[in-house]
This record gives sequence, structure tokens and C-alpha cells, in this order.
Amino acid sequence: MRERDGTSLGHLDERTAVLMLHGRSVPVLAGFDLDFKSYSWADALARAGYDVFMMDLQGSGLSPRPKMDDPRNVNPAQQSLLKPRPPGFTPGLPNYRFQLTNSISDRDDLNAVVEWIIRERGVKKVAFIGWSAAAFTMGPYAVKNPGKVSSLFLLAPIFPPEGTSKAPDPLPQPGFPTFVSTKEGTWKGWGSEVHCEGQREDEMRDKLWDAIMKSDPVGSTWGPVGEGLNRIRNFARWGWNKTTAGQGGVLGERVPVLIAYGEYDRQVNTSSEDPEFNFSVAALYNAIAGDHKLMVKLACAGHSLVWEMQHKNVHNLSKHWLKHLKVDGKTQGIFDMNTNGDISPAP
Repeated sequence: MRERDGTSLGHLDERTAVLMLHGRSVPVLAGFDLDFKSYSWADALARAGYDVFMMDLQGSGLSPRPKMDDPRNVNPAQQSLLKPRPPGFTPGLPNYRFQLTNSISDRDDLNAVVEWIIRERGVKKVAFIGWSAAAFTMGPYAVKNPGKVSSLFLLAPIFPPEGTSKAPDPLPQPGFPTFVSTKEGTWKGWGSEVHCEGQREDEMRDKLWDAIMKSDPVGSTWGPVGEGLNRIRNFARWGWNKTTAGQGGVLGERVPVLIAYGEYDRQVNTSSEDPEFNFSVAALYNAIAGDHKLMVKLACAGHSLVWEMQHKNVHNLSKHWLKHLKVDGKTQGIFDMNTNGDISPAP
């Protein structure tokens, strides 16, 4: 867990704690606290007076990574990326043939941090900010624990409306603990959603990879010399779908919700015959039963908009949300945001 405590700056009447949670493949150091120009979202919130916490789930970033340090536990289909080979490594089947974590363990991690913040900082509730796959953990947690969550800001949330509610059997699920990605492969995925001039700075490629490698002292020694590999935990998920989002009318009522995403994001809106991978942000907005819900689409932005030209507007949108729980003076509705940060009702 990382903290940027801005409460000493005196901008707020009382301490307000914010907890930020990463997505599937990027640790908090790179996602929320990037030491490059104005890209640190956590720093922007701290400067506004918030007490900002960022957590890595087990298997990500600087958290414990049990079973992940052994290169034999890498996805067999990706073991060819381990060149030069780590000492003593011979490609083959993993010696731990299970996925690393699951929805239960992730929510337990989140709960431990939430309860620590409430206890140690003397706050009644915590405001959530989650990016991408963080929705799988923060969404269901907020539904079950509205007494601990003051609001929910979901950036580019992954949401399968018809996803399963049932835990797989058995647990842990068979598989392997670790995926890996190269610098080139990672950048190719990020770059496919860049369609506007100046949408992303060229320097970002190296700055981001350096931050990811600083969060992974083992993965940084694997793969190409001087470059490393990004180790990504393999986890089993369930329980985040239209039934959960509407359960008890909690979201949008006891827990106000803001959804924000980029117009070129091809990860949050998909078309798959497999309901577990058929994602939709509009379906999430519609599934939330309460009336206090908002959705904002940002122009010239992709799934990685925290590292793009729109990052300052994301920071400002979150600060406005945390203070007012409104967008353009409203507590419900769908909006567009241009690159100047101007907001208008969506057609």
C-alpha cells in the first residue's frame, strides 16, 4: 500500500480517505503514482487535500507474489519469452498448477485495507476509485459493504452483464499462477487505441515500463537483458454482473457511482459469444438500480487514458466528484467530455 496524505494542506474541512485500486496488469506505482510531469493521479488528489491510499492486490506490484517467483509457474504458452533462461529453468509444466487468487481472496485483501484506513485514520467511510478490472473487486465489495464505502468512481470498468454469479468448483482453479508480457507486446496493446494527434506522449513508453519494473524486482530480471518482463497474476473471477450491480438498490443509492471511459476504449465494450468476456459500460450504467449514477465518455481517449492527454481532465473530474458527487450539477445522466474538459449531455 502507498499513501499520499494531503490533509495537512487544509483544503478540506475533515479528513477524506480515498482508496485507489489497479486493474489486471498494471501496479499502482505505474497506474496512479507515475513520477512523470503531471501524470500522478494520487498526487493531484493529495494536493486537493485528500488522504490518498493505493493498494496492490496479492500477486501484483510490490505485494507478496507466492508461487510467482518460480519461472516454471509461468503460463506454458509464454515460457518462450523467458530468454535468456533464468538459472536452472527448463520449460515445462508449472509445479503449482493452479490460478493464484480469486474473487474471495481479492475482496478479503480489499477489506483488510479498508478496515485499516477506517481504524487508523478515524474516518467513517472510504471513497473508492478503481480502474479497469478493479471493478470486479470494488463493485461487489461496495454492494456488500455500503457502510464502509462513501462513493464509487469506476474508470474504464470491466463489466460482463451476463457473467456468472457462482464460484467455480474446485477452488483454487486449475491453471498456472503467472502470465508475462514484454515491453513491446504491452505497448502494442496500449497503442492500438490511439487515434488523435497528441493523444499520448512518446516518452510514456519508457516511463511506464520503468515504473512497472520498479514494482517487480523479480520480473525485471527475466526476459531480455535490461528490459525485463511484466508478471501478471492469474485469478479466477465471478460475482460481478447485472444481478450484482442492481442488488438491493445499493449502487446508485447508498453508494453513488460515477463511470468514466474513453471513446476509443475497445476493452470495456466488446462483442463476444462468451458471456464472461462480453463487456459493456452502458450495461453497467443500466444495471445500477439507484438514481445517483452518472456516466462520462471522454473524447480522444482509450483504456489507458490515465497516461494520455485527457489525464488532467480525469483528475479534475474525480476531484469534483469526491467533493460534490455530481457532474455538471446533476446526480444522474450520461455526458460527453471534450479534450478541454467541457462537459455536455450525451446525444
